[in-house]
Amino acid sequence: MNYNNIVEGIFISRPNRFIANVEINGQVEVCHVKNTGRCKELLIPGKTKVYLEDHGENTKRKTRYSLLTVVKETPNGPMLINMDSQAPNKVAKEWLERGGLGKNVTYIKPEKTYGDSRFDLYFEYLTEENEVVKAYMEVKGVTLEEDGVVRFPDAPTSRGTKHIECLMKAKEEGYEAYILFVVQLERFTSFEANHQTDPAFAQALETARRNGVQVLVKPCIVTPDTLQIK
Repeated sequence: MNYNNIVEGIFISRPNRFIANVEINGQVEVCHVKNTGRCKELLIPGKTKVYLEDHGENTKRKTRYSLLTVVKETPNGPMLINMDSQAPNKVAKEWLERGGLGKNVTYIKPEKTYGDSRFDLYFEYLTEENEVVKAYMEVKGVTLEEDGVVRFPDAPTSRGTKHIECLMKAKEEGYEAYILFVVQLERFTSFEANHQTDPAFAQALETARRNGVQVLVKPCIVTPDTLQIK
């Protein structure tokens, strides 16, 4: 996926989870943060370089700028991390469309309701025997990284646990079920559920894996104006 009109800035502060104060060309601007997570390890006041999308002076939005990507300093050098929480679903759909799953996908529908849940993607593919397989996929964006290890979630998510339980139910009823962790950065050594932050989610994920829900973890190629599953 692509962004338009990217500008650089320095993160100053985050008054609440929806906005941030960012210095752009010597002027502090109020910017929309496209991620309601804590992200404290990413947004360091006065130090973190960020990239933003400029919606223009005449935009009807409440804020002219949207904060998309941060530069995290690591022992192996600077690393771009996309923190747009709306991006993982979009890049996951693009990934499916270009054959990333290794299946002959013939149909994709975002935001498909199943029972009392709504999964990020519903898709169908053809087997070599020309049989139609129906599948649900839940997509989770991952931005928390520490010493090469990426973890999800970065805050308790009862909604995420519910989605996993519903995926297991879909699997029991004959659908294929996937949970795709879109890691919004390129360099990491391993992924793990964040047991300390949300033990219920971690346990549900392990139970689902043991019961046939396919757990996928994919890094992304990140630039200031693009994001794509690697």
